[in-house]
Amino acid sequence: MEKIYDTAIVGGGIAGYTAALTAKNLLLDYIWLGEEGFGEKLRLAEKVTNFPTLIGSGSDFSAALKEQMAAEELILTPRRVEGIYFMGGAYSLTSGGETFTAKTVILATGVEARGAIRGEKEFLGRGVSYCAVCDGALYRGKRVAAVLTNKKFEEEAEYLAKFAQKVYCVCLYENPTITGEKFSVLREWPVAVEGGMRVERLAFKEHTISVDGVFFLKNSAPPESLAFGLKTEGAHVAVGRDLSTNLPGLFAAGDITGRPYQYAKAAGEGCVAAHSVKTYLRALQKK
Repeated sequence: MEKIYDTAIVGGGIAGYTAALTAKNLLLDYIWLGEEGFGEKLRLAEKVTNFPTLIGSGSDFSAALKEQMAAEELILTPRRVEGIYFMGGAYSLTSGGETFTAKTVILATGVEARGAIRGEKEFLGRGVSYCAVCDGALYRGKRVAAVLTNKKFEEEAEYLAKFAQKVYCVCLYENPTITGEKFSVLREWPVAVEGGMRVERLAFKEHTISVDGVFFLKNSAPPESLAFGLKTEGAHVAVGRDLSTNLPGLFAAGDITGRPYQYAKAAGEGCVAAHSVKTYLRALQKK
C-alpha cells in the first residue's frame, strides 16, 4: 500500500528545515521535499546578522545546519513539487513521475525575488505553466517560450524541445549553455504575457514573440499554481495565527506568508506550523 505521511514539508529553506526538525521532535511521520543547500538566498548571504547566536556568513550558517541535520538524522528528499491536490481526505504531491501522499502539508517554498510579470497569473492553465515535465507534451509541434531563472533549468528546456517545434529560451542568468537548432536564446527580461483566450505572445520592452505557451522555470512557483483554491494576498499565502490556510490541513511558513523576509521569522514559523499540524492531527483522531 502507498505510504501516507502525517505531513509533507515542501521547501528546503530555513522554514522547511525548522518544520522538519520540529516534526521529528514531535514524533510526526514526515517527508521533507525541497532543494538541497537550504536555499540560494542563504548560500549567497555575505553576512547574517539577524539570527540568534550566529556570527558569520550564509555559508557558515549552512555548515552549522548541515552539522545539526546529520546529528538529528533529518532526511531531505531532493524533489521540486509541481502540484498539491486534496483527494480523499489526504494530499497528493506530484514531482515529475512520482507521487507522495500526506494527511497534511506545510508549504515553505519562499518567494521569488522578482515577482510575476503582467499576464503571468491570468494565463495560468491557458498557456502558462511552471512544469515542463507536466505539460511539455501538450505543445507538440508548437512554439513555446521557456523563461529560465537558473542554469539548472536548461535540462527542462531541453525536455520541451522533444515536443515543441521551436523553443525560445529567455535566460535570466549569465553564460547560458543551451544550444540546438530548435532553440533561440534571448537575454532580456520579459514584461508581459499576452493573448486572447490563450497565450499568443510573450512581450519584451521593444518587441514581442509569437508563442503558444510560456513556461516559467524558477525555484518558487506562485503558491496558487501549486494548490488549487489556495487563498493568497498578492505574492503571499493568507494564513491565520496558527499558520493555517483556507485549505484543510494545509499550513504555510516562512517568506511565503509575507514580510519580514528574515531567517528568524522563517524558523519561528516553521516551528509553529509543525506544532499546528500536530494539533490538527490530534483533532482528526477525535472525530
